[in-house]
Amino acid sequence: MPRVLKTDPVIIELPARLMATVTSVGDPNVVGGSVMPALYGAVYPLKFALKKQGIEFKVETLRARWPDAHLLPKDQWTAHWAIPVPEGTMELLQKVPGVTVALQTWQYGTVAQILHLGPYTEEGPTVIRLHQFITDSGYEIAGPHEEEYVTRPDAKAQKTIVRYQVRKIG
Repeated sequence: MPRVLKTDPVIIELPARLMATVTSVGDPNVVGGSVMPALYGAVYPLKFALKKQGIEFKVETLRARWPDAHLLPKDQWTAHWAIPVPEGTMELLQKVPGVTVALQTWQYGTVAQILHLGPYTEEGPTVIRLHQFITDSGYEIAGPHEEEYVTRPDAKAQKTIVRYQVRKIG
């Protein structure tokens, strides 16, 4: 997967990806407590099962799509949390009762993305910069706001890729 190595926005092509996903509604700081154990509790057993078969699978970074974060108060946000899994994965272990981990293909195609350095709460100016870059480049947003968490939330220097599917205008 191509990575943003600097904080300049770019437009690139990304392939569709099969994802282990969990959908939540609510403040991510509150609902994340049940989502993360379910998601990682499904992906890591898959990694170990594949390893026993001689197949290497590196667990990639966590992603989330936020389809309504710009429309609703934080305690009502919908989040689609995801971790890429290998093509051909047919099922996932369900480790947390009441939290379903599903398989879903996330479409990408042409995307605009930027690396945000700093806390999630300070993403606003980076997102505005990316939106302006999309418009200035003759594109429009064609998919939900997505974030790829390059570092853990407790990292000293947080790094987040902010991404949108885009399409040419006209």
